[in-house]
Amino acid sequence: MSTVKAPPLNPTALAAALAAAGAAAGFRLEPYGEVEGYPLIALTKRTAGRWPRIYLSAGMHGDEPAPPMALLAMLRAGVFDTRATWFICPLLNPSGLARGTRENHEGRDLNRDYKDQHSAETRAHIAWLQRQPHFDLALCLHEDWESQGFYLYELNPNDRPTLAPALVAAAATECTIESASVIDGREAVEPGIIRPIHDPRLRDNWPEAIYLRNYHTTLNYTLESPTRLPLEKRIRVLHGTVAAALKLITRA
Repeated sequence: MSTVKAPPLNPTALAAALAAAGAAAGFRLEPYGEVEGYPLIALTKRTAGRWPRIYLSAGMHGDEPAPPMALLAMLRAGVFDTRATWFICPLLNPSGLARGTRENHEGRDLNRDYKDQHSAETRAHIAWLQRQPHFDLALCLHEDWESQGFYLYELNPNDRPTLAPALVAAAATECTIESASVIDGREAVEPGIIRPIHDPRLRDNWPEAIYLRNYHTTLNYTLESPTRLPLEKRIRVLHGTVAAALKLITRA
């Protein structure tokens, strides 16, 4: 378990801000549960025609405030326009955000719970995901207090054209790229890029990304900005890498 604690956020106020920004950008608010009195919400926006279906998530770990704040900034900036159909889950762990802890109020790391589904948050999220169509791209936004620079995990089982080098290049305009040859216990195939050597579904404890790869998408990126940077900088890093991914997947 992580012993790092971040300044807590107010999940209720943040959910309201996200809902207001989403409504202004044409999104529909979809509450899908409640934990400890805090809302679990999704924002969806359908675009008529054959457009990419793109999923984004944030707020998985309560000591990582930059990801949900980055999605809020992007909603307000009009990033999620008519280039795609959008599915956003911005506050996956509101009780952890309220406490400033990686884990939820039960001390559980939700990003290791997508196989066994012990937590109410994970079960509610999966129930919502099962009502959605297949995604053309999934982006899971995180930050890492141990890293010295940006890095990402790529899950691309069908060997689709990779977005990873372009995302790393986008992050490099704002911060350093993690240069370690082993990142989070896994070998980096290139600076800042991790790809699984073995079938990730063999892992005992699934993160959200493996669940998505198994059931909902064939292209998934977990984006990790370094917590050592100031909050606004981390938000810009995530904003820039998401924007780069959207430009490539939508050919805008």
